[in-house]
Amino acid sequence: MAGPSMPRSRNARTAAVLSAVVVGMIGLSFASVPLYRIFCQVTGFGGTTQVAEALPDAPASARVIEVRFNADVDPDLPWSFQPVQRSVSLRVGEPGLAYFRARNLGDRAFVGSATFNVTPLKTGEYFTKVQCFCFEEQRLEPGEDVDMPVSFYIDPEILEDRNVDEVKTITLSYTFYRQRDDEPEAAVKRQLTQRAGPTKLQN
Repeated sequence: MAGPSMPRSRNARTAAVLSAVVVGMIGLSFASVPLYRIFCQVTGFGGTTQVAEALPDAPASARVIEVRFNADVDPDLPWSFQPVQRSVSLRVGEPGLAYFRARNLGDRAFVGSATFNVTPLKTGEYFTKVQCFCFEEQRLEPGEDVDMPVSFYIDPEILEDRNVDEVKTITLSYTFYRQRDDEPEAAVKRQLTQRAGPTKLQN
């Protein structure tokens, strides 16, 4: 007599488990982007660099690493963008300073923001920025050019990681993207006027 009820009970448990998995996957889909960003910032995964408020107090190591610089621009942003210098060699723990130059080639102001990473990807957790133009959006007027600094160092903890002993060169890459909220003020006002409809004259 108990036999027929057992499959139904097992099916009910299976359905409950599957429902829980689906709910969990939906929840993770909403949280995945911020969680992934936090994960990358903490671990350096995917070449994500670290951020510090000050340079390290420890003296620089004798180990020297060359840092190369790379710059790209999304086609939707009419800017030129390149590093002022192609590379710099510095000791681990030594402060480094580099400049990137951007110029607005368009006929109006554009706002851009930069994404970044380093390669080899496994060095991301040791490449630390103190100051960087990538921390905020950049607005350039037509024809305006600007030199943008990035202050950084390579964390001395890299000396304890045998997995990166062979690394002699790190490439820091930036890509500038256009921010879609950079439309001219006149266009924004025009859109607001169109939404509000025609103005009625008062008698």
